[in-house]
Amino acid sequence: MSKLDVLTPRNSQLIFIDQQPQMAFGVQSIDRQTLKNNVVGLGKAAKIFDIPTTITTVETDSFSGQTFPELLDIFPDAPLLERTSMNSWDDLKVRRALARHAEKGAKKIVVSGLWTEVCNTTFALSCLADTDYEIYMVADASGGTSLDAHKYAMDRMVQAGVVPMTWQQVLLEWQRDWARRDTYEAVTNLVREHSGAYGMGIDYAYTMVHKVPSKSHHQGPRQAPDPAT
Repeated sequence: MSKLDVLTPRNSQLIFIDQQPQMAFGVQSIDRQTLKNNVVGLGKAAKIFDIPTTITTVETDSFSGQTFPELLDIFPDAPLLERTSMNSWDDLKVRRALARHAEKGAKKIVVSGLWTEVCNTTFALSCLADTDYEIYMVADASGGTSLDAHKYAMDRMVQAGVVPMTWQQVLLEWQRDWARRDTYEAVTNLVREHSGAYGMGIDYAYTMVHKVPSKSHHQGPRQAPDPAT
C-alpha cells in the first residue's frame, strides 16, 4: 500500500470521531452549519460506496450529547463506540473495529472528527505509531476551537505523515470515473444536495442544457411579465 494509491471503496474505511453537539459548540475554525453539511455529505458518500464506517463518541450522557441525528440516520444500525479517553486509539473497541476492516484490505483510514487539535491529532499519531495504516484527515469535515488550533494541528499531522483531504475530494476519488453508472446518479444527487455551487451547476446543466425536469416538486404556474409602465 502506498500514499500514491488513490482512495478506492476497497482500500478505504471511515471513522467519525465525536460528531456531537457539545463538541461542535466549541468549533471556531469553520462555520458550524457548513461543518455539519460536510460531515453528513461524507457519511452519505460512504453509504453510496459501501465504505466500512465506525462511529465513536465520548462522554455522551455527561457532556457531549447525542451524535448528529442526520449522521445516525445514514447508519441506523451502526454501533456507537463510547469512550472516556479523548484519544480514540486508547479504546480497544475502536482498535478492533478498524482492524476488522483493515484485515480485508481497508488500510486507508479516512477521519472526520472534533476537535482537530485534540481527538483527531491524538488518534492519528497513535494509530500511525502502532500500525501500518494510513490516515486521511478530512479537514473540512473536522473542526478546531480556533483557526490556529485547526491549522497547526493539521500541520503537525501532515508532518507526521497524515494526508489532508476535503470531503468532496474523498467522494470523487471513490467515484473516479463517470462511466461507473451504478453510482453515478447517487453521487450527482449527493453533490446537488451538499456541494454548494458545484451542485447548483449540475442542476443548471440538467435543466437548461439537457432539458431534464427540475428535481423540485413545485407545480405552481409561471406567470408572464406584466410591466407597470
